[in-house]
Amino acid sequence: MKDKKYYSLYLTVKGKILDGEYRAGEKLPSKRVMADMTGYSLITVEAAYNMLADEGYVTARERSGYFVCTPAGVPMGGSAHAGGEIEYLDDGESAGGGDFEYSVWFKTIRKVISDNGERLFVKSPGKGCAVLRNAIADYLHRYRGMVASPSRIIIGSGSEQLYETVVKLLGRDKIYGIEDPSYEQISAVYEGMGATLCRLGMGEEGIESEYLSVGDFDVLHVTPFHSYPSGVTTSITKRYEYLKIARERGIYIVEDDFDSEFFLPGQPIQSLYSLDGGRSVIYINTFSKSLSPSMRMGYMILPEELLAEYDKRLSMFSCTVPVLEQHVLAEFISNGSFERHLNRTRRKMNRQ
Repeated sequence: MKDKKYYSLYLTVKGKILDGEYRAGEKLPSKRVMADMTGYSLITVEAAYNMLADEGYVTARERSGYFVCTPAGVPMGGSAHAGGEIEYLDDGESAGGGDFEYSVWFKTIRKVISDNGERLFVKSPGKGCAVLRNAIADYLHRYRGMVASPSRIIIGSGSEQLYETVVKLLGRDKIYGIEDPSYEQISAVYEGMGATLCRLGMGEEGIESEYLSVGDFDVLHVTPFHSYPSGVTTSITKRYEYLKIARERGIYIVEDDFDSEFFLPGQPIQSLYSLDGGRSVIYINTFSKSLSPSMRMGYMILPEELLAEYDKRLSMFSCTVPVLEQHVLAEFISNGSFERHLNRTRRKMNRQ
């Protein structure tokens, strides 16, 4: 780390050179005079002058001192640090993490670090660490009744990054049918990736049949459970209608299941992925809602027939979630902490 005193003096003198206060060919104050003027030690002044000389702002002449140069290509008359002090940003007040038990998460972090050590510094596979993909597969089978091979699970840093992955995988030339209204980031990401959208009007049970039958789309992106901002949860009839459209058109459905862990009451509504057997549905879910918005971790489950295409197009990209976080979440799921958190949250929701 740079010594703050000599670096500060270096910036001051350089600024005066660039501003023209010290002109080309002019001799700088001697080291002793500069030390008296600034209150710095001779060693500090010498270090600052030497740094200026190394960068070509001054030249040292034996027994004569330091003289200002005009470095080639450097605009004069404007200080490099004009504008005053840096204005630092404020994160604002924390909104908190709701019912999440931070102590359990931090305890899990300590255990993972203790148990894994240097393994946490090994680069993650592109699709994510096996330990997390296995844990998610077990959780989905145990808690949601979904059968998903870990080989088909892809780890990503939240829903928006996974939407981008969908476009990279299926193509920017496709037309993506989305609910209208829908979560604004869905359209923002798709359009930002260069894809074309077809907005499909929502009714009380989901996308209206008239839009499904005549809509011009190659991919259907839906949020069957508690769609935002409409709050609509699609009926089982509408879910089968979505799947029928997919089969007839030979297209993929992107099932955005971000809020489904907090189903009320009773058992969770069967996902499109389960109803379809995972043949034409790309399933996406994240932990941002179920745990905390700060935990930018999510996953997608690909149909078997898309795995080869994924490897062809996207295998060169690194996983966007740090290895430590993947291992911590895997342990949090495997030891039952995640399900206990969900059950506690659901009980609280029932009481409200």
